[in-house]
Amino acid sequence: MLRKLFSRKPKPADEQMSPSYEEQRQQIQNADASVRLDLASRTDARPEILYYLAEDDSPDVRRAIAANSATPAQADVLLATDADDEVRCDLALKIARLVPDMPADEQNRVREQAIEVLDMLAQDQLPRVRAILSEQLKAAGNVPKQVITRLARDVELIVSAPVLEYSPLLNDADLLEIIAAGTAQGAMTAIAKRTDVGADIADAVVASLDVPAVAALLTNKGAQIREETLDKIIDNAAEVDSWHEPLVMRPELSMRAVRRIAGFVASSLVSILAERNDLDEHTAAELAEAVKKRLDQAGGDADDAARALSMFEAGGLDDEAVSGAVDLGQIEFVVHALSLRGQVSLDSVRKLLNSGSAKAITALSWKAGLSMRTAMRLQSKAGKVPPNKMLYARNGTDFPLSEEDMKWQLDAFA
Repeated sequence: MLRKLFSRKPKPADEQMSPSYEEQRQQIQNADASVRLDLASRTDARPEILYYLAEDDSPDVRRAIAANSATPAQADVLLATDADDEVRCDLALKIARLVPDMPADEQNRVREQAIEVLDMLAQDQLPRVRAILSEQLKAAGNVPKQVITRLARDVELIVSAPVLEYSPLLNDADLLEIIAAGTAQGAMTAIAKRTDVGADIADAVVASLDVPAVAALLTNKGAQIREETLDKIIDNAAEVDSWHEPLVMRPELSMRAVRRIAGFVASSLVSILAERNDLDEHTAAELAEAVKKRLDQAGGDADDAARALSMFEAGGLDDEAVSGAVDLGQIEFVVHALSLRGQVSLDSVRKLLNSGSAKAITALSWKAGLSMRTAMRLQSKAGKVPPNKMLYARNGTDFPLSEEDMKWQLDAFA
């Protein structure tokens, strides 16, 4: 009678090697867990036997049942709420591999219950269980879309990232809705890496000014980026070092965009711009001259301390001079300039710049009376602060820290 309740058939096996039904019934009662474990691992075990073992006291036995492709669907439903995390992880791996191979039009009890288990696991409290599903289902097209959508909206990046980057079931409307609702940190980068990023998606990514996501978008040769969207990136790119090289390498740049980019990227990148085969002669010559001028300027500064003092006394050691020196990599001159403007010892300036702390470098810029934009340049190029750890201007120009906080940062390195 029990056998009629189960619709999933075990895989074929050599009947001469298979234990009889009576032998299997005796084995599930064996006090030795290794005997029950061996039975739980068999794909030729009777469905009702595997169902019984799904509630075994031994978690190892239940793990074997969870991983067994012959386990009946009813047993998988039980295991989906098992107290042992490893049981649910093994079940997630199996179900995520089985469901995409089940015919979508085969609306039988087995498929319905498998999908029920899949949905339960997609809501599991353990991120690792959900992450296993996401990784296994990321490229599948024959799975319920609601499961993929649930995974894509997950607050854990290890869960959402695989389906956000690869799932063919997520269209532009889905992705725009997910972006609008807010995503886990790093999820925007996964979206920007998709092979089919449309112009509307690119607009949404750029509107967020998420530094790693925009960098990924620029690197993605298949991303469709409108000219006005690229202009917005360029508007904000001067202080974001990680955007410079992908901007330079971006295909189909307008001559206007090329000139704007050349105004703030390093000389080596200007040289790459100048060698593009889509430039007109005038722009190519203009860029070559810009490279020569920068190199001449960098090579002519023999005494950084004396030059900084001379400019300071003449009132020329301003934001433009300091940020320009940062762009040219004239760090020793920058150190002297910050010391003079902020009345901070050279040793403290070096400690602050080498601290790797976005807050400390921002405080140093504030003390020197420089702008937040210059502070961002100092973080990126002098302090080598990673983009995801940088401090950015509030309201476009304001310092994001209070004066008390910045004073504390300076005192800590005094």
